[in-house]
Amino acid sequence: MICLTIAESTIAAAVEKVRAQRQYIDMAELRLDYLTKDECEKACTFPSLVDVPCIVTNRRVQDGGKCSLSEKQRRNQLLKALDGDFRYVDIEEDLKRGELDEKAEARGVKIIRSLHDFEKVPDDIFARIQQLRKRADVAKVAVTPRGIADVITLFNAQKELEGTDKIIIGMGPYGIPTRILYKRMGSMLTFCSDNQTAPGQLSGRLLKELYHADEVNERTAIYGIIGNNVTESLSPMIHNPGFRGIKYNAIYVPFLVDSVRSFFALAENLQMRGFSVTVPHKVEVLSYCGNITREVKQIGACNTVVRMPGLWKAINTDYYGFLAPIENDIESGRIKSALVIGAGGASNAIVWALRNRNVKVTILNRTLSRAEKIAQVNICQFDRLENARAYEGQVDLIVQTTTVGQGSWENPVEGFHFTGHEICYDIVYQPRITKFLSDAQAAGCSIHTGLEMLIGQGKLQFEAFTGYHYPRSVKIDLS
Repeated sequence: MICLTIAESTIAAAVEKVRAQRQYIDMAELRLDYLTKDECEKACTFPSLVDVPCIVTNRRVQDGGKCSLSEKQRRNQLLKALDGDFRYVDIEEDLKRGELDEKAEARGVKIIRSLHDFEKVPDDIFARIQQLRKRADVAKVAVTPRGIADVITLFNAQKELEGTDKIIIGMGPYGIPTRILYKRMGSMLTFCSDNQTAPGQLSGRLLKELYHADEVNERTAIYGIIGNNVTESLSPMIHNPGFRGIKYNAIYVPFLVDSVRSFFALAENLQMRGFSVTVPHKVEVLSYCGNITREVKQIGACNTVVRMPGLWKAINTDYYGFLAPIENDIESGRIKSALVIGAGGASNAIVWALRNRNVKVTILNRTLSRAEKIAQVNICQFDRLENARAYEGQVDLIVQTTTVGQGSWENPVEGFHFTGHEICYDIVYQPRITKFLSDAQAAGCSIHTGLEMLIGQGKLQFEAFTGYHYPRSVKIDLS
């Protein structure tokens, strides 16, 4: 079940929130700690005003809530709320058995006993869950993984605690896969919110429409993207609709990864079928792959890993994804020379792609030695970025491969004079039109955005993952 956490100050607003989100949710959790004192008096009416099962809780400040009342006042608010037809009441682990338990049992309300840890995943988490379960109908833990090794511990809960009614949540960015793949963890529900009442919460719309998290089962094939900043990745918006377009029982999930070695252990734990790779792991993953394609060997970096019988295969679709929007211009001779700005990981694939199409390339970079290293491998020219204006009017294509302009209005070649003849290509896709592209477009240049490359390489990844072409019936919407 997908449960909406309601953090509103009035019952009327809480009811309206449920109605607005109804198509995405199966349950609602009413947080008394967000209600005003007067509205708290009406909390018992809430379940009769909505058409979903309801949980009631009154979260203390130390447990991530807003209630700063005395313990007696807090419990009295919960007791009064139980006059309503709530299905569950959530009580913290350290509360001794008392009136709340007795009233809940008398009214047929199931008890959730919860443990919150905003610092870590406790070493004795499985024992703690078993103890919670002995005192309640459902054991709930909301803890904070600090790395992929902790995420593995949380996913092991299904094996260690099979048959135990539980809710296991990893908070924060590392915990996002546990919220999406909650059914693979044996959790009875996952929480959603539009205003993120807990770290890492996703919206009900994302969980329901993009991930179809409530439809995941033991046969669902798991794919994902790994990197150091993947929480805002657009790749799930390419792959998940594609899977549904070919009626493939699969899901594509973002994984924040601090240790590649630990992630491969998690991939085995989940029997993942494949994953995309972004910075900073495009090189390190190669140590764990038994089959490496020619492109990857030449470029020295991998952006796609696919499970093969007995091993992992390393692929690079950046190469072909980059070329897709400009292939016709290269073949027609419109593009014969190129200026590549930057000498990072993406630059490797792009320079090699252009050289393989016999395009004359010059690499510009702040650190000359990095540009020289790529240039030597690909037999091309290199220069310092500060000398960019020396190439004004000298090239057919300018490719911007740095992160400058990602989330900011900056141009790495500020002051460069575009003649209008150049084709300009920026691999940054957030924002869609960067300042580099805006300046080029204002001068009359043709432009290509990073979204074109993202979609191009994503469709090729999809083929590597599934063996099928990306469905034409699916329109990719990355807005």
